[in-house]
Amino acid sequence: MTLVESVLAGNRLALARLLTLVENGLPEGWAALNELYPHTGKAHRIGITGAPGTGKSSLVNQLALFYRQGGNFTPRRVGVIAVDPSSPFTGGAILGDRVRMRDLAGDPGVFIRSMATRGTLGGLAATTAGMVQVMDAAGFDLILVETVGAGQSEVDIARLAHTTLVVEAPGLGDEIQAIKAGILEIADILVINKADRPGVEATERALRNNLQLAHSAPRSFQHHGHIEVLSEHPQKDPEGSIWTPPILKVVATEGDGIAQLVDAIEQHRKFLEISGERQRRELMRIETELENLLRDTLVARWRTTIDAAQYRAVLNRMAARQVSPWQAVQQLLDGGEG
Repeated sequence: MTLVESVLAGNRLALARLLTLVENGLPEGWAALNELYPHTGKAHRIGITGAPGTGKSSLVNQLALFYRQGGNFTPRRVGVIAVDPSSPFTGGAILGDRVRMRDLAGDPGVFIRSMATRGTLGGLAATTAGMVQVMDAAGFDLILVETVGAGQSEVDIARLAHTTLVVEAPGLGDEIQAIKAGILEIADILVINKADRPGVEATERALRNNLQLAHSAPRSFQHHGHIEVLSEHPQKDPEGSIWTPPILKVVATEGDGIAQLVDAIEQHRKFLEISGERQRRELMRIETELENLLRDTLVARWRTTIDAAQYRAVLNRMAARQVSPWQAVQQLLDGGEG
């Protein structure tokens, strides 16, 4: 049985091995993704983002537990991808989310994978999308993607997730930072974690006062120098119903408010399907992924066509302020002459 066949059959060891191949960018991993791609597109992807210290890992832990216990629905298989920041000096990462999610240990219906950003901005590692596809093909119903909590660069999760949770906490000043950073625009659901702390009312008030302003404009972000519109607001279904991001208060460490949060996620999932927004977001995600791959592939192919000495010469002229960056690009495209 091949590695791909083993993953499709539910072999956890094969899944772990393939995720490592994809994360490391090895040819075997990308070849496997080619085979697995027809089996993707079924899982609901939930992004969990927010500033450090807001309790995102604890929230992911409780969400996974709730979905596994079922309640008024059939228990679902849950995949978790937790992205941790890499050290800019050593390149290493602590990958400590598994410690905080130890309540999920031993459950065959849950698979947790920690990964490092390896210097990638935007709260996600460059290979996260590939790893999400692997988990999707492996048959997980839900895939929870927790970002590093980098603050103003968290909008990358909006390209990947169907439902984006923006997590805040009272007493950290994060609600103001979120407003300044434009993070509210990507929120499908706003979650105030640690709601048993003083100041929760002020946090809720600040978020609610700015929520209407954040969602009065198209849900958009900068991508390669132009504006990409994620969705036109207000979002409406065929009956004219509007999706307004709810603000929910939870205490993740105690499990308080998790049932209401899951209910909101399920309501948003249904809204996406009825309104057609899910398909539109999926097309946007695919377009972004294709453009990124094209850019990386074309740059790599171009680097093989130019002599290293020519490249270094143009770089030195640029460092000496003899040519501008734009002139340097033109010279490199012309073969390094100039």
